[in-house]
Amino acid sequence: MSEDNQKQLEQKRLDEVVSKVKISQVRMQESIERAKEDIEGIHETFNDDVHVGLGDDSISMDSALSIHQQQQMLDERNNSWQQSKQRLEVLKRLEKTPYFARLDFEEPGEGGRETVYIGMSSFTDTDDEDNFLIYDWRAPISSIYYDGNLGEVEYETPDGMQSVDLFLKRQFLVDNGKIKSYFDTQETIGDQMLLEVLDDKSSTHMKSIVTTIQREQNKIIRDTDSQLLFVQGAAGSGKTSAILQRVAFLLYRYRKNLSSSQVVMFSPNQLFNDYIEDVLPEMGEQNMVQMTYLQYVARRLPNIKVEDLSQQFKDNTDASRKNINRFVSDTKFFNLITKYSELLSKTGISFRDIKRDGEVVISKERIAEIYYSFGDQYRLSNRLDATRDKMTRILNSKIGSEIRSKWVSEAIESLSKEELQTLYATADQEFKSSDAEQKFLAKKIVNFAYQNVRKKIKRNRFFNISGNYINFLNAVPQITDLSKYEITESQWQDYVEDFKTSLKNKKMSMTNITPYLYLYDLVLGRHGDLNMRFMFIDEIQDYTPFQLAYLKFNFPKARYTMLGDLNQSIFTKDNSQTLLSRVEKLFDKDSTRVVQLTHSYRSTKQITEFTRALLTNGQKIEPFNRDGDVPNIFVDKNEDSAISSVIKQLKVNDQRGDTTAIIAKTLDDAVALTNLLKDKDESVTLIKSENQRLAEGNLVIPSYLAKGLEFDAVIVWDASKDKFDEDEQQLIYTIASRAMHTLTISAIGEISQLIKKVPTEFYKLEN
Repeated sequence: MSEDNQKQLEQKRLDEVVSKVKISQVRMQESIERAKEDIEGIHETFNDDVHVGLGDDSISMDSALSIHQQQQMLDERNNSWQQSKQRLEVLKRLEKTPYFARLDFEEPGEGGRETVYIGMSSFTDTDDEDNFLIYDWRAPISSIYYDGNLGEVEYETPDGMQSVDLFLKRQFLVDNGKIKSYFDTQETIGDQMLLEVLDDKSSTHMKSIVTTIQREQNKIIRDTDSQLLFVQGAAGSGKTSAILQRVAFLLYRYRKNLSSSQVVMFSPNQLFNDYIEDVLPEMGEQNMVQMTYLQYVARRLPNIKVEDLSQQFKDNTDASRKNINRFVSDTKFFNLITKYSELLSKTGISFRDIKRDGEVVISKERIAEIYYSFGDQYRLSNRLDATRDKMTRILNSKIGSEIRSKWVSEAIESLSKEELQTLYATADQEFKSSDAEQKFLAKKIVNFAYQNVRKKIKRNRFFNISGNYINFLNAVPQITDLSKYEITESQWQDYVEDFKTSLKNKKMSMTNITPYLYLYDLVLGRHGDLNMRFMFIDEIQDYTPFQLAYLKFNFPKARYTMLGDLNQSIFTKDNSQTLLSRVEKLFDKDSTRVVQLTHSYRSTKQITEFTRALLTNGQKIEPFNRDGDVPNIFVDKNEDSAISSVIKQLKVNDQRGDTTAIIAKTLDDAVALTNLLKDKDESVTLIKSENQRLAEGNLVIPSYLAKGLEFDAVIVWDASKDKFDEDEQQLIYTIASRAMHTLTISAIGEISQLIKKVPTEFYKLEN
């Protein structure tokens, strides 16, 4: 059959599916309308029943039961309404692109070929729900599209391995219900299809990659055995995209007992969260919990200002405290705090007086006496509970004796009629005697006066958390040999004093906040969140071993997927090469899997060859064969001519329809550059905070906010001599590897010594 006839037949089949999708949309819209009417009706009945119930002094048992049943019905209808709305959105997407692949195969012993079509979501025949017109890309059978060549192929099912004979693998490019082209391939995802997708322009939101998942990515996505899945991937290898598809796969695979609220993703910054927010909803799944590590730790200390990404970047380019920062960020320091906490179970915890209006209600000495009166048989959390109970009894005794105090009777006498009324349980409350009324009011007044004391006990405010951590820091020279870490005692003491000064000013560095919280948690006997099932940590190279150990402590029952590129370390460059070995020690070796993604798909072959030449181990990065221009470098005599070169390149990029990100090393550099460009009437948007959204058009952005993002064109601003230190090759690699189609580097006077190492055949020098 000719290719044109094949395409006509495929289009006819596609049209039939689209027609059935439209019918399903109508039915789903009707279902949504019915659910909406049901919800409105339940609300009306609910309000009537509550009104009737409140007509008496108390709600009758029948009324209470009716209200409870209606609340359950309301929850069910709301849930149904939300699910129907979500499914309708999926159907709208299926109308435009119903599927992207076809498989023809035969199962052994079945006698006859089967044909399945694979799309973003499953879809059954409107008249026969057992007839799947589209299979979800996450279904077991769909894995042979990503993994198998023609011939005998095995795939995993919930019942074990299944073997089929694969005859045809066809890939479609569909746009708005029309087949643009199709390819028959013997391999996994054909290069022709991948090239079509990779030639697209960048967007302010990441797109799903389900049509072009590579074999090595599919292994990551469908892994259900590993406690730790560690993905080391080159820039542009699709590791983050693959991980988002992995989240979607896990939600599909375990859909009966896993919700999106049990999946957490730690991302590099808020800007990145915004960038990836559409990927899961496009596949009909709710977004998982997303946060940055800074958000996670800073919420625990709302009154302390923790340094932001810009401050962290400045701190990590300052080598004056390199040895101390390395020591405090390591798992050895984590273990040191663990051992110190064990000593605190016997003695040494620092407490605070519990006060009311400056008067000590329970002294810190008394609290220590209570706390340590409970022996070693008490776990820390149980000892804490027992201490709170004993303190509450002391408070209740204090309140009981205080009721007879003179100030209480005076307070009662001074109450207005309105104030009295607020204390009574009901407007016409009656008492057996005036003494009973006096006692009732006295108890109310004293309880109110001591309510903040009760809160302090309940919220563990009697622990001197800062004092405990400072005591630990002071004890460090006695419990470990600092010279092993090339730290002198005087350097350590300076570090402790700086910490105390920052704390007094209600500030804390990212280096300090995690150890501070870890000791806090150990003292309070916290055991972490046992409900979280899957943890995803992106840009792992910018985490310290201590931070990762702390996350493992806080989410002890979760399975972990960690991904990153050790060549792109910005905040922890000293630890990047040893990070994997430290992380592996936190998990069982037999349940740990390490996957290397070496193929880079984001950039053209020419850009990838240039960026890998920036690295000492760049030979491990394999470019995808997509041609483009070699990177161009402008070396200008002064800043004014450098700005002119940037504007010249922006015009070239604009003519090509490319969106450009001009990436500067620091925020100060980015701000200054933006002002210079605007003085020349250039329209650019400065991204100076992670809380901004990516805007359309050309951007100026500091390097540490560009992590994980990609742009049609990148201009590296001011890659001049000595602008980047010798140990910042990873930083300049990160900046340059954001470019998809065009890379330009601007320098003033002389090019950076790091770029001079790149062979001249990998770039074009403009002037």
